[in-house]
Order: sequence, then C-alpha cells, then structure tokens
Amino acid sequence: MSKHLLILGGGTAGTIMANNLRRRLPVSEWSMTVVDRSDKHLYQPGLLFLPFGKYEESEIIRRTRDFIPEGVEFMQAEVDQIIPEDHAVTIKDGRTLKYDLLIVATGCRTAPEETAGMLGPKWRVNVHDFYTLDGARALREKLKTFTGGRVVVHINEMPIKCPVAPLEFTFLADTFFREQGIRDKVTLTYVTPLSGAFTKPKASKKLGHLLGDKGIELVTDFVAEQVDQENNKLVCFDGREVPYDLLVTTPTNMGDEVVRRSALGDDLDFVATQKHTLQSVEYKDVFIIGDATNLPASKAGSVAHFESETLADNILLHIAGKPLKEEFDGHSNCFIESGNGKALLIDFNYEYEPHEGPFPFPFGPMRLLEESRVNHWGKLAFRHIYWNVLLRGWPLPGISRQKKKPADA
Repeated sequence: MSKHLLILGGGTAGTIMANNLRRRLPVSEWSMTVVDRSDKHLYQPGLLFLPFGKYEESEIIRRTRDFIPEGVEFMQAEVDQIIPEDHAVTIKDGRTLKYDLLIVATGCRTAPEETAGMLGPKWRVNVHDFYTLDGARALREKLKTFTGGRVVVHINEMPIKCPVAPLEFTFLADTFFREQGIRDKVTLTYVTPLSGAFTKPKASKKLGHLLGDKGIELVTDFVAEQVDQENNKLVCFDGREVPYDLLVTTPTNMGDEVVRRSALGDDLDFVATQKHTLQSVEYKDVFIIGDATNLPASKAGSVAHFESETLADNILLHIAGKPLKEEFDGHSNCFIESGNGKALLIDFNYEYEPHEGPFPFPFGPMRLLEESRVNHWGKLAFRHIYWNVLLRGWPLPGISRQKKKPADA
C-alpha cells in the first residue's frame, strides 16, 4: 500500500515542494496531494508594482493547477484543522485526509484588525495596504487622483512578508510623484518599529542614507498603538504622533488561521520549526516551510526556495530513517527597488550581514549593496524566473542554498 504525502498550501513554498518531491519520490510508493483554498496563484512581488500601474493583474495571476505537477492531486478546499496526533487533517466540508508525512506551507496573512482603528471607516479611503490584491487595486485607484499631501508609509510590527517591500514602495512612490510632477507637493515619511531602515545594520545604514538623499523622513522605534482615523494620524505607544493625508500601512502579519484552530502556533500563529532542518519542533512527521515557520529568517520567496532544497533532502532522509541535514542557514537574497529605474541587491543569512561584491558569479553581472540598472533589470526578470524556474523546483544557476561566507567575515 502506498503512503501519502500531504502538502497544505499551493503558494510558492508548497508548489516548489510538490514539484521537487514528485520528481524524487517513486509514484508506486507515494501518493501526493496539495490542498489550497484558492485556484489562483498570485505572484506576490508584483503587488509592489500594481499600485503604480507598472504591472497588469494578468501578469501576476495564474491558475494554481498549472504549476502542480502531473502525479500530484490538487484539492481546492479550505483546511479546518490539523491533528498531528492522528496523522489527519480535516477539511471544512467535513472530509478527513490522512497522511504519513505532512508539509505545512500555509503562508501568512495580513491582520489589520490587530491594530486599533486601522479597520475604521477610512480603510481603503485614505488608509491603504498593498500586501493583498484587493489592497493593491484600491491603492492604484487612490494614486490616480492623489494631488499632494502627507504620505506616510508604515510597518506595524515585524516579521512581515518581504521585509524590504515597504521601503521599496517608498522609493517607488518618490519616483512616481516626481513623474507626476507633484513631488514638491508631497511629504514622504517612512515609519518603522525598527531602530533603523532595515533589520541588518550594514544594509540599514545604506538604505537610511538613500531615504535621506531622496528627502524622505525616517521615523524609527515607532510601535503603533492605534490609527486615529478621525484626526488622520498614527499614534505610538510612547505618545508620539505622525499625521498623514494618505497612510500606506503594512498591517501585522500572522500565520494562517488554521494554525490557531489547530493550536500549533505562537502568538502570531507561526509554527515552531527546527531552524536548520525545517522539521516541526513537536511532531517528527510534520515539516514546515516558507512564511508559516517561526524561523528568524526573512519571509520571502528566495528563502522558501533555499528551504525547499534542504527540506526535500530531509524528507528523503526521514523516509529512510536517517539523520536529517542540519544545513539550512537562513539564506536570503532580494532585490530592493530604489526608484529611478535602479535597484540594490542584498544577500545574507542567520549569521552573516549583507556584504558588497559581485553576484551570483565572481564576474557579476550584478553587484551587492550597490544601486544599479542591472539590479533593476534583475528584479523585473525575476517574474519570469519565478513562473518558469523557481515554482518548478529547479535550482537557480550560481546561487547555492547556503550563503557563501563573505571574504571579510
């Protein structure tokens, strides 16, 4: 009798794992199922460009089924509960799925309800987000008629998906308002709970200088107590206030609600995960990948890709009864749009800071921690790489699952 591998989530991480493991697990021995509530696959980095009219929705949305490999069942359904003790998952329509191995790739969601006042009557009137498709659409319409005022880009709390995206939005907004001829009528402010522009000090210093060079105010250590929609201002727990005419916020990010219903997560509904093996801390037949983990790594597509290579190996080792590889090092790399057709590129892990130098090969063609048009072209090209290489679970040429030790470390 064949065994069953169940993958919860058909987003980036779940799709990569389905493709990778279907190639490596014998069909005669293992059946595989991917469960996701949506039949649409969203290229989430594209949401950054949608408000500025740089992408059309047709360029960032595909059918989920088109990326699930042959030999893997795709079930469009909503998971109700995960019951690891019974090796079972219940579906909201009443069905129960049994598994021998479970991969939790349920991602994370925005939770604006976690901040007092955020979901008031002006939500998506002059208080907007761009981390959801509906939010990015509404913000696109708002920017079409915006003529000036105080624009505040805000991170509510960490961790968030793609931690550089709010910075990128700020830089792109600066360029957008210049192209519209109204930059002199706009004040731009970037508000973050961090002590600098980014989590890693070396990158934070570089990005902080970029904000200053573009005339963008940086407000740090700001933990929002509430959004005062009546008076159009953000209010910090320490009493500070930041007024706005247009607030572009990144709400609290939390794990999928099924994690809470299953009592498997922390206060933010992220699942306790072994940071180097990606196995559940509590259950040996459960593995977690992507944004669903509680790992101190970026919640980004590149991280899911690097995790998937280690996790696929570890799934096979686990099936064979062998010790798991303790090799995932938190490797992340990401492009940072800096406006005016340029971008930076950073590469780091749990231990090492982003550093300068050529990437991904000794001759480049890209440069780390430097603004360039080549990096911007790389950012735009990544959409095609995502659909055709990354989701298919193929390796990225020249880019290892583990970050190389920088020469100056």
